[in-house]
Amino acid sequence: PAFLINSFICCSFFVNMDYQHLPKIELHLHLDCSLSYKVVQQIDPAVTYEDYCHSFVAPPHCTDLLDYLTRAVKGFELMQTKEQLRLVTLDLFEQLKADNVIYAEIRFAPLLHLGKGLSPVEVVETVDAAFTEGKAMTGMEGGLILCTLRNYTEEQSLETVKLVQQFRGTNVLAFDMAGDEAGYPVAAHVKAFQFAKDNGIHCTCHAGEAKGPESVWDTLGQLHPTRIGHGVRSAEDEKLLDHLVKKDIHLEICPTSNIQTNIFRSIEQHAADKIYRHGVSMSINTDARTVTPVTLSSEYNKLQDVFHWDKAHFLQCNLEGIRHSFTTEAVKQKIAARIQEAYNNC
Repeated sequence: PAFLINSFICCSFFVNMDYQHLPKIELHLHLDCSLSYKVVQQIDPAVTYEDYCHSFVAPPHCTDLLDYLTRAVKGFELMQTKEQLRLVTLDLFEQLKADNVIYAEIRFAPLLHLGKGLSPVEVVETVDAAFTEGKAMTGMEGGLILCTLRNYTEEQSLETVKLVQQFRGTNVLAFDMAGDEAGYPVAAHVKAFQFAKDNGIHCTCHAGEAKGPESVWDTLGQLHPTRIGHGVRSAEDEKLLDHLVKKDIHLEICPTSNIQTNIFRSIEQHAADKIYRHGVSMSINTDARTVTPVTLSSEYNKLQDVFHWDKAHFLQCNLEGIRHSFTTEAVKQKIAARIQEAYNNC
């Protein structure tokens, strides 16, 4: 009967939905890990596509997070002048626009970009100005997160968080700690995160990626962020998952990146579905659009195929993402309304 045929067609469309055209939120995205080949060619025409694929893009399975991070070096090496920083920032806006991202928080470590004489203030000023240019060019909303790194000294972390304070009122929204989680404890960064807390600075922090749930407990207990970058190994501890729900801690989950860093051997083993079903606030993110060569659209389609997620799952993740974003309440409400309307009309 025609009714059954039409029902089958509708069901098939729903299951195999293409999410590229729907608006999206991206909360966990590293600027220096997201250089397209086009912008690399602009900055250094000597880099061939083969060089790019070998040195800028991580393989499907790295040994560990530290192995994965070696690919980031090539990115920030090409981001040492004001013009290079501007080009890379605008290039990322073009990538996000093509992926229908309407709100993004982009993070970078200012102290990685001093190799050709720029001061940390000049680095942040340049990226902030380029971010404003990118917003005008694309109509996107968002902000910047300044990162300290696990291997940095206490002084370097304090210098970075004080840049967040200095640039309050610009596109700079928050403070983060990234880097080699397994190799460095949080002790050297406690003062920086305490400074953030004392001054009302929003914080996220990488944890539960290269180390297990004990790293998340330690990070929450000593640094007190409201979001955790990755955090997927929280799934190994039911009490931790309950704690995340109770305290409304948001996890910025990056599925394919976690396969590359050898946390999970395959997407089928990934903890995203378990974390979602436990009721933890979470969003789906790319982490890096070069080192991890994905888009949000491709990540959504992967989770749809493997875990049979549908638009209700992605609507929830996007709404939770904007709720836990570091922007103003007015922007949150505006973006949430756009997301809700688009998914309702899908």
